[in-house]
Amino acid sequence: MKILIIEDDQEAAKYLIKALSEAGHVSDHAADGDTGANMALTQDYDVLIVDRMLPKRDGLSIIEELRSRDNQTPALILSALGQVDDRVEGLRAGGDDYLPKPYAFTELLARVEVLARRRKPEDVETIYTVGELELDRLSHTVKRGGQNILLQPREFRLLEYLMKHAGHVVTRTMLLENVWDYHFDPQTNVIDVHMSRLRGKVDKEFSNPLLHTVRGSGYVIRDDNR
Repeated sequence: MKILIIEDDQEAAKYLIKALSEAGHVSDHAADGDTGANMALTQDYDVLIVDRMLPKRDGLSIIEELRSRDNQTPALILSALGQVDDRVEGLRAGGDDYLPKPYAFTELLARVEVLARRRKPEDVETIYTVGELELDRLSHTVKRGGQNILLQPREFRLLEYLMKHAGHVVTRTMLLENVWDYHFDPQTNVIDVHMSRLRGKVDKEFSNPLLHTVRGSGYVIRDDNR
């Protein structure tokens, strides 16, 4: 999953990003309400985790604006305000769930996963397939020919992006921006290294390679047998 964390407490945000990454998910972070609202409106996320009390604008006003613009991305509200009236106010503002602070990460993760599953199929595709290769975004699993393939978080994100654009050439710049969150060329072979590892896991045991290099352009995932 790709998650947006809108949280002004830097330490709390770092903890969440690290914990979610270890669980196999990718997170972006906004440290104030204005930035968070802009990111939520202009980028695609599976779930939002929104602190209620933020600089510049509060979390509830962000959610209200999203709903007024017909953005239905599920939102989990985090807040030290945990009384019944506070929770009711958050839900009525358009929040999908409300978790008082302090919280247990295992509970937060379970709630986030539930919110992602609630999205309508037309809102977000959760399973990608290319030939006999299947990637499930919610369970964070990959299978080919019925065999489980274990991927590291970055490898999973790389394969997810390629499969999302199956049949189309994905450039190195697109991968740097969308898989590594780089908006500059780091002048390293990081993409080549990860593609080599991914090929070793996805294609090595099979006669029909799915991952292809398009010289001078980038990469494409496709099933040439179909």
